[in-house]
Parts: sequence; structure tokens; C-alpha cells
Amino acid sequence: MQRCQPIGIFDSGVGGLTVAREVFRQMPGEEILYFADTAHVPYGPRPASELIRFALEITDFLVAEGAKLILVACNTSSSLALDIIRERHKVPVVGVVDPGAEEAVRLSRNGRIGVLATEATIRKGAHSRRVGELNSAMQVFGQACPRFVPLVESGRYSGDEARAASKQYLAPLIEAGVDTIVLGCTHYPFLEPVIREVIGEKITLIDPACQTVAQGKALMERGIIPFRDPRGPKPRHRFYVSGDPVSFARVGGALLGVPLDNDTRQVCLDGILEREWNQKVVFA
Repeated sequence: MQRCQPIGIFDSGVGGLTVAREVFRQMPGEEILYFADTAHVPYGPRPASELIRFALEITDFLVAEGAKLILVACNTSSSLALDIIRERHKVPVVGVVDPGAEEAVRLSRNGRIGVLATEATIRKGAHSRRVGELNSAMQVFGQACPRFVPLVESGRYSGDEARAASKQYLAPLIEAGVDTIVLGCTHYPFLEPVIREVIGEKITLIDPACQTVAQGKALMERGIIPFRDPRGPKPRHRFYVSGDPVSFARVGGALLGVPLDNDTRQVCLDGILEREWNQKVVFA
């Protein structure tokens, strides 16, 4: 493994840029290779077998492009495909579900934890399982938020529509008396100002991006993965999408606060594993 290799990050769309932003903050010398599966966003309503295939196609691409570490910046993919990705590749892989659940257990005072996530993530129950492993006395209240991802992907994450959706999804969690809420989709931190309006200041909000990147950084500090050589050229970040690169560059650039037009390319991965996958067991 070479020191000049990039860190691979993938998500269904622009949401994983919250993880990319954390890499820039915690490891500013590193180069990132980002893949947004915008042709298939949102992931939440799709069947698990299809989502696992997408995750494998994307990680195959990232590894082929030289990624030395993969950050699965998608809670749905992390909950469904993390172990399968690790079996397929020797490259270290870190997901976002466990770091978010672990931080919630650490910070919750009353043992009542809310999780905002996609339908697929809520169905899988990965956050509940991890919380139970750490503290079986704690309760987890999951809330699917199907309108959130389309709002963020279209850049409508701060208006009346986002505010109305937030009130709808947060009402059951407020009624349940949670004191901590995990933003269980990397798109959701971009909605944090609107969410905060609804819940006030007493409930703790957890963005797992910070802990996820910290776990990846710890692997590098232990020498499992090399840091990029600071004497080398300035990092050149690359962004790939399966859908419209112009839309991604517009929304993603606004979210990150940097222009992405010249660094975004479209790559079609559809069907690369289709024939192989159809011959395998379909996951529930």
C-alpha cells in the first residue's frame, strides 16, 4: 500500500460529503476519492439484495482506483453490506452505523435514544442491535424519514417543506421522551438547523461523521494504513457519480462551500455484477 493512495468514500448521493468534510478537517493532508450513486438515490425504498449489489460494485470501483481505506458514508449500506464488503476486499472498511450508536450510548442520560434514518436502515435495526450490545437497558426509537434525502439532493434542505417534514418525523421521538437523536443518514446533518428548530436545545444530536473518520484515522495512526506523504503534491480530490454530474456538482459544491464542477465525473457501474449477483443467494 502506497502513501499517495486516496481514501475512498461512498454514499447514495451528496450526504456522504458530511464524511468528506470531516476527512478534510481531521486529516487535511489526505486525498479523497468520492463516489455518489445518484442514479439510484434514494436507497431507502429499495430491496436489500439490490443495495448490497450496488455497494459491491462501488467498492470494487474504489479499490480498482487505488483506495487505501473505504469509509462507507451511507447508513443503509453500512447496515446491510459492511461485512460482505470486508469479506470481498482486503482494504480496511469503516461504516457509519456503529460509531453513531456508540456515541449515542455514551451521551444519552435517560437511556432513550432516537434514530432518524431511511426505511431500509430502520428495517435492518442495526442501530438498535449495536446499542443493545453496549447497554441492554437502553431503548431505541427508530423513525424512517423518506422525504429527507430527496430534499437534500435537490438543495431544498432549509425551507418550509424541510421544516414540515422535520416536524412530522420528530413528533414521535419527542413524544417518546428521547434525549439523544442519531442522524442515521449522512444526508441528515445538512438538515440540522431545521431539525434543531423543532427539537430545541435540550436534545443531543449526533452526526456520526466525526466518529467514523476518527476510527479511520486511528487505523492510520496505528500504522495499519499509511498517511499520505506531506512532501508530495497538493491533494487532488476526485468525485464520481453514477447520475447527473452537473446536479451533483451544483448541490455538493454548495454544501461543501467549494466548486466541484471540474472535479466531478460520471461513471456507469450498472450491471457490472448483475450476472454474477443473480446466480447468488438473494439477501432478505
